[in-house]
Amino acid sequence: MPSTYTHFGIIGAGAWGTALAIALRKGGVKNVTLVAHEPELAANMAEKRENTLYLKGIALDPALRITADINQVSDCDALILATPAQFVRETCKKLKPLLDRPRPLLIAAKGIESHHYRLMSEVVAEEIPTCPVFILSGPSFAHEVARGLPTALTLAGETGGEVLAHALSSPSLRLYTTDDIIGTQIGGSVKNVLAIACGIIAGRGMGENARAALITRGLAEMMRLGLSLGARAETLMGLSGMGDLVLTCSSVQSRNMSLGFALGQGESLESILASRNNVTEGIATAAATLGLARRHAVDMPVVSAIDRILRDHASIDDMIGELLSRPLRNEAA
Repeated sequence: MPSTYTHFGIIGAGAWGTALAIALRKGGVKNVTLVAHEPELAANMAEKRENTLYLKGIALDPALRITADINQVSDCDALILATPAQFVRETCKKLKPLLDRPRPLLIAAKGIESHHYRLMSEVVAEEIPTCPVFILSGPSFAHEVARGLPTALTLAGETGGEVLAHALSSPSLRLYTTDDIIGTQIGGSVKNVLAIACGIIAGRGMGENARAALITRGLAEMMRLGLSLGARAETLMGLSGMGDLVLTCSSVQSRNMSLGFALGQGESLESILASRNNVTEGIATAAATLGLARRHAVDMPVVSAIDRILRDHASIDDMIGELLSRPLRNEAA
């Protein structure tokens, strides 16, 4: 299918934004502009043709346009927001004056806005109401996408998703479409919090039985929240829900699981964050998810326990004890 999208702009040159830029060029998209927040990073990437800070060891296409000037995306046919979730609103404020006509805005960030408890689609709609919003989510490690390893993602939006999916897809990157914007975002957001929990279990040496139980009960929490917001169960059982949850909770390649693993081994949150140069979305998302859940009277004990560990420095052993001592209940309840 010939694509009407020949120029994609990607805002955010972290691992995921860079991987998407590489994948689009490999898939045949003629023009891709990647915008880094830091001028130093943009200059280094342009010179070395590699993102040595966030995606080391993978060459960048010579035709990939790299800049720190967000004005350079004003003529793009479609835009991908690959900034951390808590910076999406700020990015939209910068983008709005540049958009003289409606064009698709694809959100590649996974998270819920702190304090306001807004989904990313709500944030973008509030700031740039003239542009159609899509969600790009699913089980994906950035370095695997950049290397061209097989990956399947979900593209959620109301209309026009099929054309965008064809433009974004390649032999190694397959996109499935849905109109369930809420479910796609809840899956991608909550799984980061649950991955921290799985990391703690692994770090504590509690075994694979415990990890499987936590994934399953965490999925139940994800389902309760999603359904209360209008999501569909099949979305939460699909790529952007169960698929992303399994991937992120199964490997310390995941920033969120690796953070939980370090916590489980006794490291402090402060020391872990001091040693990292990237954002671990599950930290802010834990509090935001819990706030959203309380607003809708949804019980999420695992998310609550992780939030208490992260924000209140609650004892990990105490939180595990509380979860294991909860009253027995029907599994479907």
